[in-house]
Amino acid sequence: MLNLAKLFHHKGFHITFVNTEYNHRCLLRTRGPNSLDGLPDFHFRAIPDGLPSCDSKATQGRNIPSLFYSTSRNCLAPLCSVISEINSSGGVIPPVSCIVGDGLMTFTVFAARQFGIPIATFWTASACGCLGYMQYAKLVEHGLLPFKDDNFMTNGDLETTIEWIPPVQKEISLKYIPSSIRTTDKNNPVLNFFIQQFEILPKANVIIMNTFDSLEHQVLEALSSRLPPIYPIGPINLLVAESIQDAKLKDIGLDLWDVQSECMKWLDSQQPNSVVYVSFGSVNVMSPQHLVEFAWGLANSEKPFLWIVRPNLVGGETISLPAEFAAETEGRGMFVKWCNQEEVLKHPSVGGFLTHSGWNSTMESIVGGVAMLSWPCFAEQPMNSYYCKTEWGNGLEIGSDVKREEVEKLVRVLMGDGEKGEDIRRNAREWKTKAEEACKFGGSSSTNLDRLISEMLIEINSHAKVSF
Repeated sequence: MLNLAKLFHHKGFHITFVNTEYNHRCLLRTRGPNSLDGLPDFHFRAIPDGLPSCDSKATQGRNIPSLFYSTSRNCLAPLCSVISEINSSGGVIPPVSCIVGDGLMTFTVFAARQFGIPIATFWTASACGCLGYMQYAKLVEHGLLPFKDDNFMTNGDLETTIEWIPPVQKEISLKYIPSSIRTTDKNNPVLNFFIQQFEILPKANVIIMNTFDSLEHQVLEALSSRLPPIYPIGPINLLVAESIQDAKLKDIGLDLWDVQSECMKWLDSQQPNSVVYVSFGSVNVMSPQHLVEFAWGLANSEKPFLWIVRPNLVGGETISLPAEFAAETEGRGMFVKWCNQEEVLKHPSVGGFLTHSGWNSTMESIVGGVAMLSWPCFAEQPMNSYYCKTEWGNGLEIGSDVKREEVEKLVRVLMGDGEKGEDIRRNAREWKTKAEEACKFGGSSSTNLDRLISEMLIEINSHAKVSF
């Protein structure tokens, strides 16, 4: 969302970036009290979200469901107050002429209707993930949801296949549908939250997506029959890098964790395409047993690795690895709490990415031309992993019950053992080229951004003010 705001600012718009107090507090805690001062025409505002204070870095990013519920109940009135305040500023700040809202913050749609201004919804996840969420109501209608047996995770129910999701030309099992379906309760709040959100999403004027035409062309075509006009402008991080030269604008950041840059020097000392980069994102947690299995799989692969180990990576536990593992990997393994992932994935020594398949990570890996080994955990991550493995050919997948032998085997394939690994890495390089073509001047994403601004923000409403 911040990168999208930067692109609009670069195109000449005045930005008010409205965040929740929860995120705002976490960002100030991590980045410092002046980190969100912004620029004269790029302001940050926070609205109450009803969530408790973010008092510990160990809790950051772990309240996503609570954030969904709380924002849907609490944020409409505060957002309308901010808009009214801006509009009555007497020209000190330009009046709001358009709202760009997160795809799961659909209260922004109602705010736009209240003020009679356009609303662009930014779907920050994958188009294929969006397509998966849109099946929830139909799955309920067909009697496939909620699950009937409490043992659905292990009894084979998740292997049930469906054939009616366009444009998937083959059967796809329920285990790849975004994970909020995994319930036996018809009143499950997360399941019903997503069903409700996708009833509201089509009411936006336009949908912006962080993808590019050649990557998800068939999915975008399928979505176009059910949604307002869609503008794919990704990979948005690459479009920002291609478009924006203003250092002050580029430096505005929203990292929830302190970036440790010493890993870049370590990468400089490694051979080209030799390092496995390991990160499971800012939210996912794993069991102590899975941590140990991943650790020994990496150790036994005999490949150098850079592993991002957040303080809260292991749910409710202190992170602890065997002394034998440390001895086995001495000199070829590095651990940091957080890093600049874009820089790491572009580093020439990085040859593979062990990932949770979050969409930002997937897009950054595509931009870096790095092949992926996925361990999807929740949300649309299973769908992203499915497409990497079966449609785009730039990834492999580890089973949900992690075993060191499988980790070792797949890391070796990812990093160069055999024809399959060569094919995956070649596909990764080809997708990098296609992403670059999309974002350069005249490319599909660059053109779509210009069309979006011209057709919606300029032609529908000529005021020079955008609120995020």
